[in-house]
Amino acid sequence: MALPPLFADLPPALRPFYDEAAPWQLLEGPLAAALAALPSERIEIGLSPDFHLLGDRIAIGAGTRIHPTAVLEGPIFVGAGVTIGPGAYLRGGCWIGAGALVGAHCEVKRSILLPGAEVAHLSYVGDSILGAAASLGAGTILSNYRHDGGEIQVEIDGRAVATNRRKLGALLGDGVRAGCNCVLGPGCIVGAGTAIYPGALLRSAAYPAGHLVKVRQQLEIVERTRLSPGDT
Repeated sequence: MALPPLFADLPPALRPFYDEAAPWQLLEGPLAAALAALPSERIEIGLSPDFHLLGDRIAIGAGTRIHPTAVLEGPIFVGAGVTIGPGAYLRGGCWIGAGALVGAHCEVKRSILLPGAEVAHLSYVGDSILGAAASLGAGTILSNYRHDGGEIQVEIDGRAVATNRRKLGALLGDGVRAGCNCVLGPGCIVGAGTAIYPGALLRSAAYPAGHLVKVRQQLEIVERTRLSPGDT
């Protein structure tokens, strides 16, 4: 069984622990250890009462812009030149690479965003990894929990592979692009460079690199025979 290629490079604090056969393991001990090694406070931007920093182990790089009403909970690493939009909520232990974007009213929970990754407004990213320059359209959801609370499995080459996790979102390779209002089920893995059409619903499985995931929508357009009240 082989997963599609995902990441060309990883932060030095995480790189030694990467397992190509089980990339979701980065979200366990390696991420926790990298965040625990942060200084209690290393903030290279001016602080403002317009946004909120909570907890301990908070690192924010130079040139990062945090808009009013955003909330960041430590432990968290935010690289240089990151943009965090108004109303964004980052919690649970996050690693946000240089130049990344977390848009307005997004929630990011215990996730890794590699440099240049973009999460557009009104999106949820839970227990996930976004590769370098990966991009989520507005309203996209990376679901991280099964309705029955069971262990999350990933279908790889037609076989279900156990992750030993009850919470796991999506792993998106470098340059993956998901259109607006996509929903990716728990344990969804998308290879580098793949693009997903808007409105797609992807189940828990591994999707190849360098492909298009298309949605074929059939519309039925019929003549209106009755006008609504107020119509003329």
